[in-house]
Amino acid sequence: MTDPLTIAVTGGDIAGAMSDIDATVRVFKGIPFAAPPEGELRWQSPQPVAAWEDSRDATAFAPACMQATRPVDSFYGPGADEMSEDCLYLNVWTAAESADAAQPVLVWVHGGGLNNGTGASVVYRGEALAARGAVVVTTNYRLGPLGYLAHALLSAEDPHGSSGNYGVLDQVAALEWVRDNIAAFGGDPNRVTIFGESAGSWSVNVLQATPLAAGLFHGVIGESGGVFGGTSHLTEASMRGDSAEAVGERWIDGLLAASGGEVSLASMRAVTGEQIVEFTRSRAVGFRTAANVDGWVLEQSVYDTFASGKQHDVPIIVGSNADEGTTLAAGGAPADLAAHRTAVERQFGAMAATHHDVYPASTDEEARRAYFDSYASRSFGWEMRTWADLMSRVGSPAYLYYFTRSAPAADRDQLRAFHAAEIVYVFNNLGRAPYPYANRDYDDRDRELSNELADTWVRFAATGNPNGGGLPEWPAYSPDGHPTMVFGDTTEAGLHPAATQLDFVDEFQAGRRHEFSEN
Repeated sequence: MTDPLTIAVTGGDIAGAMSDIDATVRVFKGIPFAAPPEGELRWQSPQPVAAWEDSRDATAFAPACMQATRPVDSFYGPGADEMSEDCLYLNVWTAAESADAAQPVLVWVHGGGLNNGTGASVVYRGEALAARGAVVVTTNYRLGPLGYLAHALLSAEDPHGSSGNYGVLDQVAALEWVRDNIAAFGGDPNRVTIFGESAGSWSVNVLQATPLAAGLFHGVIGESGGVFGGTSHLTEASMRGDSAEAVGERWIDGLLAASGGEVSLASMRAVTGEQIVEFTRSRAVGFRTAANVDGWVLEQSVYDTFASGKQHDVPIIVGSNADEGTTLAAGGAPADLAAHRTAVERQFGAMAATHHDVYPASTDEEARRAYFDSYASRSFGWEMRTWADLMSRVGSPAYLYYFTRSAPAADRDQLRAFHAAEIVYVFNNLGRAPYPYANRDYDDRDRELSNELADTWVRFAATGNPNGGGLPEWPAYSPDGHPTMVFGDTTEAGLHPAATQLDFVDEFQAGRRHEFSEN
């Protein structure tokens, strides 16, 4: 490696820099992996990058993809400061001393509901994982309507008759770039693990289901997010509701009515990205940001893909946090016990009585806790255990975890192990990340837990097995006993602490699938 900060990649040379927090790590930011999806390329599959002649500066992050940012004072922050439709870039951290180091690769897909976020977030800085011997990649992908708009006109022009899965296709393109280029950074293209949280975990769930990602990764880590509860269909109604095209066509009608344009491909592409963001932010017309079954990217629902054993058969780690709803669903918490009981009976119907047994509540405060526990197990815990359960029917092992650590803070009792709390531990970035992580008084146990998780994730990327490092034995998941590793005040293997609740959700979801299949 003549100049370790200059590397040849698809398109030309790039020049990175040494990390400002770890002198052993080289960082390459804002590397293009596809052409800017602007103009005629808006709502098209990602296209190859155009070559450049001079060495390209890779010392600054690229803009985030266009998004209707959250309020600045929202719990998770606005999502991005700078954004552009020209956003298909990724970032690489490596401590490999030579191009033939063949280190395992961790490719991070950020969360944000498929509507917000960026691979450049300080929470995802990769120095600590790179220093442990992994090449770390974070990537952008198109978001919101720009990433997931389905429309009959778009489907008609597409050679596969598909539309609406552009964010997924961006993620596939990023993995193809990794396959073709990561060896130059000292990474092993045959040991790639994809990992993500929330919508990033939805994304890696879909990537494990799409045939387009075959051979592009060799392990999966999903943190708090799966899509087994239903997948949208391009042209038909599904458990998710109206078809993706119907949702998209209503949305485009509203967008173009607001701008005075006729509905055509030309007018759809003439609207500015800023107008799309503003219309999205207005919520004048609802939009469902999700991948869809189009016969190409997804041949059937994610659940059916896994149930029929057609997913990519690779080792996985999947899990969730104990208190996902304290930040995500606080606005829906019941005012009192009576309101809680009414809501449960409306949502669960004939299973309401069982719900009351599984999530008991006899006071207003207990009703609030039951609401949060139900939300966490229904929206996240069940998804992750189902993922592990369906993987247990194929050849590769699955490892299930449950994160329960509440870091010391003034709001500890209120938030507990909130949604996304584990990310800063996984990236070993305690003390570097902003709110909601910056106001936590991380102690020795937090630092120990962060080292455990970072080491375990890198070890899994290297070997396909998380065990080692002096931790308790983590048994591979099986339907008998549902073995789970609990990462909390202590790290220990055992039964899933919410197993009874997950069994209830499993029965409820089975009923939903049966009901929809009969309609």
